[in-house]
Amino acid sequence: MIPIRSNQPNNPNQPTPNPTDKQHMTTYQVEQDAELLAFLLETFQPQQSRSAIKRMLTHKQVYIDGAPVTQHNHPLKKGQTIGIINQKRAKQKTVLRQTNIPVLYEDDAILVIDKPAGMLTIAADDPKADTAYKQLTEYVKVQDRNNRIYIVHRLDRDTSGVMVFAKTPEVKEALQTNWQQSVTDRQYTAVVIGQVAKPQDTITSWLSQNKAMQIYSTPYDNGGKHAVTHYKLIQQNKQYSLLEVDLETGRKNQIRVHMQSIGHPVVGDSKYGGKDNALKRLGLHATTLAFAHPVTQQPLSFTSKVPKAFLNLTK
Repeated sequence: MIPIRSNQPNNPNQPTPNPTDKQHMTTYQVEQDAELLAFLLETFQPQQSRSAIKRMLTHKQVYIDGAPVTQHNHPLKKGQTIGIINQKRAKQKTVLRQTNIPVLYEDDAILVIDKPAGMLTIAADDPKADTAYKQLTEYVKVQDRNNRIYIVHRLDRDTSGVMVFAKTPEVKEALQTNWQQSVTDRQYTAVVIGQVAKPQDTITSWLSQNKAMQIYSTPYDNGGKHAVTHYKLIQQNKQYSLLEVDLETGRKNQIRVHMQSIGHPVVGDSKYGGKDNALKRLGLHATTLAFAHPVTQQPLSFTSKVPKAFLNLTK
């Protein structure tokens, strides 16, 4: 959404939401009788689309004289005060009400989330499985039952962090076709077993998949996919190291396989040598994703905090 500018200061004589909401609210004065949706359309178009404006109501961003209103045809009277809670604050409320997945950003083209560990991106076999795709599909259909979302990329079930979904097939195709060119920063945080000797390094190899569907790394070109991983040591103790990992290429299981190849598998990664399960999850988190917006081409960057368990284990 495009940021909203307030036409006038908040009216201290009107009842208001709780103090936290008030800090995130801008206000407008009703100058003539009208219906609420018509007022919002006149105020915010063409900077915002009709569907984006309707989402303000769905997400309970709109207050009239301090009370939340969701009805499109709610009558307005001259002199009333319209308060709009900004999108970030509204998304925090929506997450609690509609989904277990924090929404970092949303507009008409994309939806960016902070995926929890232990959640599949999409079910491979069971259509009833509780996945990010299923929850987010239900989330967007609250706004309009015809809405859909589309998978752009995936995170492993036990990897948490930043993911982006498309809202139309055209946006999905645009993102996937230009993914390598559009993504300017793709950073992960990893907890690996043992003390990494080098404070920073680059791992280069070729990744192939065997008949058991397991990825393996070779230092020479054997016809596999070229993969480049950069890492920097953040902190470590005698048992574990916390790494900041930047992907130059994005291959399947790239970080997990590369960490195994240098003798420091990711904690909790039994598939690739990380039998230590001190975190009770995979020690991999998608911390930052920066890319060009598929429609506007404006640079976007999203960050998810490093899990506290990662920091505590490597102190």
